[in-house]
Amino acid sequence: MELYSHEYFMNEALKQAKIAFEEGEIPVGAVVVSKNRIIGRAYNQTERLNDVTAHAEMLAITAAANTLGAKYLTDCRLYVTLEPCAMCAGALYWSQISEVYFGASDLKRGFRQSNPSMLHPKTQVFSGILIEESEKLVLDFFKKLRE
Repeated sequence: MELYSHEYFMNEALKQAKIAFEEGEIPVGAVVVSKNRIIGRAYNQTERLNDVTAHAEMLAITAAANTLGAKYLTDCRLYVTLEPCAMCAGALYWSQISEVYFGASDLKRGFRQSNPSMLHPKTQVFSGILIEESEKLVLDFFKKLRE
């Protein structure tokens, strides 16, 4: 795997998702990248923080903005293991992030189900990077929950 490839950064997001899995959170992880450097990383923490807005994307956006000392994430990329929901897509819109890469689609709550043009008009979206690994983590989590 080439250093700084899309797969490299999605693997970093998967590492975050695995932390969420181990903590009993829905296993979604995200990293924000600027100039091939991770400037924000996070995983879902809605249970831990008792906060419905504590999605991986929201926390990674906040971490990245703090790192940059700026509220806009232009020229940044988000790698997230699951398609962002409408709330996260709205935050990504306001952050003006340049590119969003996600692994698995979310056919129930993904932003493309409610409004595919929800992101900033200049934001490019790419899907399916490490899709099998991303899907397996989510499926394993819900299988474990049902047991």
